[in-house]
Amino acid sequence: MHAVHQLHHFRKSLSTTTYKARGQRVIRCSLCQLSKQYCICSIAPKANELKSNAGFLLLMYDTEVLKPSNTGKLIADLIPDTYAFLWSRTTKNDELQAVLDDEQWQPFVVFPQEYAQLGRRVESKAVKCELGKRPLFIMLDGSWREAKKMFRKSPYLDKFPMVSFDPKVFTESCLTQSNMVDAAYSPVGENSRYTVRKTELAHQFSTAEVGARVLAMFGEHDNAHLLDLWFDVFNFQYQKSVCQRNKGNPEAIENYQRFKKEKI
Repeated sequence: MHAVHQLHHFRKSLSTTTYKARGQRVIRCSLCQLSKQYCICSIAPKANELKSNAGFLLLMYDTEVLKPSNTGKLIADLIPDTYAFLWSRTTKNDELQAVLDDEQWQPFVVFPQEYAQLGRRVESKAVKCELGKRPLFIMLDGSWREAKKMFRKSPYLDKFPMVSFDPKVFTESCLTQSNMVDAAYSPVGENSRYTVRKTELAHQFSTAEVGARVLAMFGEHDNAHLLDLWFDVFNFQYQKSVCQRNKGNPEAIENYQRFKKEKI
């Protein structure tokens, strides 16, 4: 079990009632949270199979970790150094602070540039770290309303630079990378493919899609592409698990497995 699985079990232990998500009658896998009939755990990368110099820290809004549709767990499926914590406005978390203070990391808050305070450093094209440091991408995981609240009310994050991207510019740049194979099945696009939930704004991406894009900005294009493909697998299988029209990619599993076989 990775960090998000562990946080999910911890959050459930605090609940006095059952969290009733859409599709609550579905018999789900305890890890991927898909219907057991469409579970994807057997094709997920094995622990530490993927190599990355980046880390992720998921700050999750209270009930977000309980939602089967959450995509933050897909980052943890692939990136070995992924941490997950419940966000709190008032309660200090020593474990969270220890990760932020760890000398190996250079933390970046991943959030739209228009919300940056005047004078705050924002990386919008490429992510570069100080010598000897590794990037730690801090993801505010929740609905858009919840993410904005976390951004405004987490002053301990204000000292860190931000990472942001323009979807159109990112797409054009990503598709011209020489190591991006077979653009015909590349999922990268200007718009989100996350059809499981309704989005509030245009160009609003899921946590996993954003994670893939910041990995690409850091130069880990193969890892970024694999995460995008893994998201497609989850997106398609999730919609098979619930009563809704499936707008996912029916070739998602085949594309993911082909790319994984070539690159890992």
